[in-house]
Amino acid sequence: MRPSEKDYLNRLINILFERKFDELSSKYLKGRLIDIGCGEKPYKDMVSTYVDEHVGVDHHDTFHGKTNIDLFGTAYNIPVESNSFDSAICTAVLEHLEEPESAIGECYRVLKEGGFAIYSVPFIWPLHEEPRDFFRYSKYGLKHLFEKRGFKVIEIMPLSGFVVTFVQLHLYLIKGKFDKGIIKRLRLIKFYSFICTKFALFLNRYDHSKQFTWMYTIVAQK
Repeated sequence: MRPSEKDYLNRLINILFERKFDELSSKYLKGRLIDIGCGEKPYKDMVSTYVDEHVGVDHHDTFHGKTNIDLFGTAYNIPVESNSFDSAICTAVLEHLEEPESAIGECYRVLKEGGFAIYSVPFIWPLHEEPRDFFRYSKYGLKHLFEKRGFKVIEIMPLSGFVVTFVQLHLYLIKGKFDKGIIKRLRLIKFYSFICTKFALFLNRYDHSKQFTWMYTIVAQK
């Protein structure tokens, strides 16, 4: 969700996600951390405040850079012994897995007893990294999957209401249709995106329509 050429388009959701992720990290992450589907470890600096070791695992065919991968494996087969980690994170990965329940079970295996896992998963979001984009998740589906694999669900939190989700999808649509010619040369879409982001962040404080969230975060404990 965070390709560099679209950073200004994603500024709205990045702000909201990073606020929440930092809050959860400070509360639940500690010790040895496994980052499942780590990609380029975009939250490495943030979690470094809270953990002693940040181990990233990803597969050889990842869409992202490989320089920050510590272990090559998959979400179904992490090449470590059971009960190896105090904490786990998995951000915007579960939708790309054909067998999400198996992946959640593998996370449970590598966590120590009492360890916490923080996941983020999309609910209303366009197709991306195609063709490896398989699922969208409601809070009820998430609770079912995690509890089925033995986790205790601590919290499931929607990250926005209708306004943020609508504005974010609107920005993608506007860029795709109109960012060309003189509009592109003058960088008008970037300016428009800046205004929309400010507007959406303000209205999000009063928007309680969380059934329209673009993403959920979930905290689960082994």
